[in-house]
Amino acid sequence: MICVTKKGMVIWAEIPYISQHMPGGRENTVSQMKELITQNYNHPSIVVWGLSNEITMKGDSDPDLLENHHILNDLCHEMDKTRPTTMAAVSPCPIDSPYIQIPDTVSYNHYFGWYGGDTTMNGPWFDNFHKTHPTIPIGCSEYGCEALNWHTSKPVQGDYTEEYQAFYHEELIKQLFTRKYMWATHVWNMFDFGADARAEGGENGQNHKGLVTFDRKYKKDSFYAYKAWLSDDPFVHLCGKRYIDRVEDVTKVTVYSNLPEVELFANGESLGKKTAEDHFFYFDVPNAGETKLVAVAGEHKDEGMIRKVEEFNPAYRLQEKGAILNWFDITEVEGYFSLNDKMSDIMATMKGKLLFATMFAKMMPKKGEKMMGGFEMNDTMMGMLGGFTVLRLPGMMGMAGINLTKEQLLDLNAKLNKIKKPNK
Repeated sequence: MICVTKKGMVIWAEIPYISQHMPGGRENTVSQMKELITQNYNHPSIVVWGLSNEITMKGDSDPDLLENHHILNDLCHEMDKTRPTTMAAVSPCPIDSPYIQIPDTVSYNHYFGWYGGDTTMNGPWFDNFHKTHPTIPIGCSEYGCEALNWHTSKPVQGDYTEEYQAFYHEELIKQLFTRKYMWATHVWNMFDFGADARAEGGENGQNHKGLVTFDRKYKKDSFYAYKAWLSDDPFVHLCGKRYIDRVEDVTKVTVYSNLPEVELFANGESLGKKTAEDHFFYFDVPNAGETKLVAVAGEHKDEGMIRKVEEFNPAYRLQEKGAILNWFDITEVEGYFSLNDKMSDIMATMKGKLLFATMFAKMMPKKGEKMMGGFEMNDTMMGMLGGFTVLRLPGMMGMAGINLTKEQLLDLNAKLNKIKKPNK
């Protein structure tokens, strides 16, 4: 992992000991660690030696796995007494695992708000870890969210829009950057990158969690959210430049800046000035005809436009190839649940509990059972599942060999349409 600063790079260097511990691989891991430290000991950019990455995907209690990590940790300290050790733990790994307490520091790869769970889970999770292990430096070694050139005024988890990615990173920045006890955070990823097996977001063969596109030509809005927090060079950025056609009469427009005040103009008319300690400025903009938008902060400005349309532009919406149903094809009834609602919200009602207890009792993995890929159904995994919309849940269940047909999903949606949402 690499962080770039004005004075150079800050590097977390690790060996490729990842995902699954192999009892016969100890000699190889030791050899690689020796080579890594010998070759890079004098490299001034390296700050930590990484023992492994997500190695407990199939469990954290293997005595040989634990012994191997102790051996690697001791080897690092023997060869280099100046640098601490670390490792990246997979999200469901229990925080009371003895494996967690082996290195000098530890970080977790968390995707609450993308692969299940909710964005609000991130900060409290780290608070709980810090309270439980106040002497263990804790960080976040991976977090991110995919976005392509899809757009919406109502972003939801899993829609692959630039707007949801911006919302996700706004929330993660506010939660992670304000917790001063965290030793490091790492966005996954700076750039979209090739990933042969992936088929997500409508463009196969890539992981689109980058803050910048694969060709490096376009910086997504979320890139500027980090610039607003981390850069001292004054700037202002108007979000949503690729999202022009909008159906609503009043639309939300977001501006990022590291300056204290932003003013937004619509066709030359000021919509007011706003301040924001979190660097994220939100404006409600009347949407009629064509509107030229100009965001001004100090001596800096940025421009864009929006246009009122009667029907949503289908070019902005992902239609997943091979999907049984897309979220926008689901019948929704005002005030009632649908497949587009989160499992945790539905399960908070008595009728919702009864429905899923009947339908999924024999289908869902129980706590303590293994899922495909070796993940154990523990409290963290249960919490992540609760953050999925019901429509996204079948993808997770598919990992466990459970598949639902279109007819079954539509039948379930009809039942959900009869369960009233509680008054907020």
